[in-house]
Amino acid sequence: MTDIFVTTFYQFTKLEDISKLQESIDACCRKNDVKGIVLLASEGINSTIAGPRNGVLAVLEFLRKDPRFDGLTWKESIAKEQPFRKLRVRLKKEIVTMGVPGIDPERLVGTYIKPEDWNDLISDPDVIVVDTRNDYEVEIGTFKDAINPDITSFGEFPKWIKDNIDIHTQPRVAMFCTGGIRCEKSTALLKEAGVKEVFHLEGGILKYLEQIPEDQSLWDGECFVFDERVSVGHGLEIGEYELCRGCRYPICEEDKSSSLFREGISCPRCHDQTTDQQKARFAERQKQIELARQRGDRHIAE
Repeated sequence: MTDIFVTTFYQFTKLEDISKLQESIDACCRKNDVKGIVLLASEGINSTIAGPRNGVLAVLEFLRKDPRFDGLTWKESIAKEQPFRKLRVRLKKEIVTMGVPGIDPERLVGTYIKPEDWNDLISDPDVIVVDTRNDYEVEIGTFKDAINPDITSFGEFPKWIKDNIDIHTQPRVAMFCTGGIRCEKSTALLKEAGVKEVFHLEGGILKYLEQIPEDQSLWDGECFVFDERVSVGHGLEIGEYELCRGCRYPICEEDKSSSLFREGISCPRCHDQTTDQQKARFAERQKQIELARQRGDRHIAE
């Protein structure tokens, strides 16, 4: 089987015709047998797409012909199977939802730190290192000594900043996230508040794992990704985590050995958070998945 080419990218740029752009991107992806998710908003684009290498590159070339995307860069990895079931090109208010009006990374943003310089920065005891991702992402991997804000969505991050970072002391703050997009907004938020020394990892965790050898790395664990690969490690090798189909959070072998784990239905995290009716619906879905497997097919829910 031919390997699947996976690319992740985003760009903050002013877009006024997102409905028209939605149609043209959708058509280009389908023409080239590319699946994934593309988010469009007036502030830019955020996407992960996957398919045949030539097909994905054709989509990227199509985008870069638009002057607004001529500086588009992306991160690449390989998957053995298509990590997306379908293509979704969606219109949103924000390409990553923070919920704070007026934050514009095109106008004001933190200092980009390249992966090869990141270790030195976060090893400085005077630098506050903050993981801007959700709690379930942090649980399976993060940088050494990074602060976990323990948030369930990025929309909670501004309040965490307000409650935990004393901007009057002019702290030196370094932030990171999966691909860089959440840090564009989080560093812009701090800069808007008047903090002068704000840094973020250029290309995010994925670029760091792609470029930094494991024996030189300060990363501990795996990095959650929002597709069927679930997690990746150094060299962007597919990790060991799977998804609980009840809550869609990552699970490991230890979770699967728990008496609270039921394939396709629940895991230790979510077993007490769903109703009996939901569990019954998940069980029926899992039954249909298993029947499809027996026929040699792939159910739409997989």
